[in-house]
Amino acid sequence: PFLASLNGGREGWLDFTKELEEASADFTRPEGEAATKNEDIALLYFSSGTTGLPKMVQHDFAYPLGHIITAKYWQNVQDEGLHFTVADSGWAKCVWGKLYGQWISGTAVFVYDYERFDAKNMLKFASKYGVTTFCAPPTIYRFLIKEDLSQYDFSSLEYCVVAGEPLNPEVYERFLEFTGLKLMEGFGQTESIVSIATYPWMEPKPGSMGKPSPEYDIELLNLDGEVCDFGEEGEIVINTSKGKPVGLFSGYRSDEKKTNEVWHDGYYHTGDMAWKDEDGYFWFVGRSDDIIKSSGYKIGPFEVESALIEHPAVLECAITGVPDDTRGQIVKATIVLAKGYEASEELKKELQYHVKKATAPYKYPRAVDFVDELPKTISGKIRRVEIRDHDEGKN
Repeated sequence: PFLASLNGGREGWLDFTKELEEASADFTRPEGEAATKNEDIALLYFSSGTTGLPKMVQHDFAYPLGHIITAKYWQNVQDEGLHFTVADSGWAKCVWGKLYGQWISGTAVFVYDYERFDAKNMLKFASKYGVTTFCAPPTIYRFLIKEDLSQYDFSSLEYCVVAGEPLNPEVYERFLEFTGLKLMEGFGQTESIVSIATYPWMEPKPGSMGKPSPEYDIELLNLDGEVCDFGEEGEIVINTSKGKPVGLFSGYRSDEKKTNEVWHDGYYHTGDMAWKDEDGYFWFVGRSDDIIKSSGYKIGPFEVESALIEHPAVLECAITGVPDDTRGQIVKATIVLAKGYEASEELKKELQYHVKKATAPYKYPRAVDFVDELPKTISGKIRRVEIRDHDEGKN
């Protein structure tokens, strides 16, 4: 490993400009010790840390090729198109949407950097420069649909995908209403490429991740390690008994114990829970750590969050479990209100009733907190673990 400085003159660093000037314009493949193999480690990324401390994820030199699936087949990028993925450079979603697959597929990449997210600016620039394909986490779409989308020209926009967290059906319907475009969901991790997705040849089911990607043999396993039936919740696992699929990570750097915890018996265990319908579509339930166990019921946060998002007062929310002596845990909603709404006991009761009606009486949030913003990772994912830790500290 080495460090390169753009400005030169820094002790312990290579001078990038000098190295570039001295480099040959003709590429010669290295031989011997300098030659790299597909299985050699090419880069490290930190996981997003939604359930704990981030881990250093190792990827090999075959990893970029896996993102042909991400870009060409899921994001549907086109030669001479302009693709825009909302992602900071410090996490894996950047190479999902700004580098490998897009460049291999021949599309141009639109880069928009900002210190603080502004929905109006993002819409303005995407419209002005003619973005053709767009990818963002659900958090971004939630803010976009709160704007007056009729003010913007979406004539160049052909295809939109969403990943990072499950998409609430309400957001899907609102975006379709304003733009005429169906949001195509996908699922993956820092440890992989897109491994489950709704592809262009599929009809999306709002809230569903879609079906397994080409080359990825994916199953759901229950607590006994058996393959789940349709409708049965289980952990998403990737079958590696016949070899590691292109794009799957090589292990956690300097952490053999953690690697063995998630990779054993011929499966990579994602730690994410889902169920599969009879059409083969996967439906996300939550991280195994996020599942709430209350009075004998297992409650996934996504269903309750989706119900709350349907209410016009809710901009975004997070559902977590709070320790309770009687029920084991109770459901708690941490809510950011939309413009024009103020926190009140009356609104709290209205939202609780709304969830009871939309889901089931035992799933409604018995505890409700109104906050200005939710704790998130740098990649925009909600850190429910931070809310849980805060509540457990209070208790």
